[in-house]
Amino acid sequence: MLGTVLHAPGDVRVEQRRDPQIVAPTDAILRLTATCVCGSDLWPYRGIEKITRPRPMGHEYVGVVEEVGAEVRGVAPGQFVVGSFIASDNTCEICRSGYQTHCVRSEFATPTGAQAQYVRIPLADGTLVATCDAPDPDLLPSLLAASDVLGTGWFGAVAAQAGPGRTVAVVGDGAVGLLGVLAARQLGADRIIAMSRHPDRQKLALEYGATDIVAERGDDGVARIKDLTDGLGAHSVVEAVGTRESLIQAIRAARAGGHVGYVGVAHDVRLTGMELFQSGVHLHGGLAPVRRFLPDLIDRILRREIDPGRVFDLTLPLRRAADGYRAMDERRAIKVLLQP
Repeated sequence: MLGTVLHAPGDVRVEQRRDPQIVAPTDAILRLTATCVCGSDLWPYRGIEKITRPRPMGHEYVGVVEEVGAEVRGVAPGQFVVGSFIASDNTCEICRSGYQTHCVRSEFATPTGAQAQYVRIPLADGTLVATCDAPDPDLLPSLLAASDVLGTGWFGAVAAQAGPGRTVAVVGDGAVGLLGVLAARQLGADRIIAMSRHPDRQKLALEYGATDIVAERGDDGVARIKDLTDGLGAHSVVEAVGTRESLIQAIRAARAGGHVGYVGVAHDVRLTGMELFQSGVHLHGGLAPVRRFLPDLIDRILRREIDPGRVFDLTLPLRRAADGYRAMDERRAIKVLLQP
């Protein structure tokens, strides 16, 4: 099969690789119909996250089941499925509480890499959600978004307790941030402030339900949010970047007693105890339990109530994955869909 491998910072290659095989009786093999480049893939691509050996890339996926292990009962060959980027059994006590990414049996869901033509998925029964029928082709981008960025943005909004009567600020205008805006609107927030400096992303944020745009960053961005909220700050803030600056901005933009949902993959984030002590805000987030939300999100997509696939503004064949990485690294694309 063709598969994408990161050899070194900036060195992405699409190579002939061995087809994945069933390793454990709980595995499934999928033929992928769509995959993509994630913003978190840019950390190792840029050399910020170190790699010591060639790494198969990709953790977002939708596809058709080709083969299952002897113990798989929940999905069958021929079914179209969407899955999370973390494999879980979906039965342990942690999973039942809604935190499948911390399942007692959790592991990376795409060990063979999902920017490929085929992928092996461990713990298939707990990780994959099948649709009743093959979805319409135009829904594939949205279903693909559900496998990570939609579920992550949704968790950010839930963790921030977005809902009726609340003002929500979203820090970050990548795919996760934009879908955090969509989630906040779906959850019934009265006012949604999107923090973005890029006109194309501002436009999509407004179409997804943002009521205000703040282009300023850092202390200036916090001051602007305070101006918009009678000096109090937002009830809810979604942090969707993962840097120290973005998290501090999120904490300071929240009012006393407010909630910050942090879902940006953290890199070199350090906070002082006094920063937290004086903030008076609730912090909740981390690795998003996408599997918790998949059934509901898939239903909303199939009913055409939401269109998260619009975050994909560049579509390329899999063999041009390196071009997709460059486009996202240079901010010429919000998110790149790859067609296997």
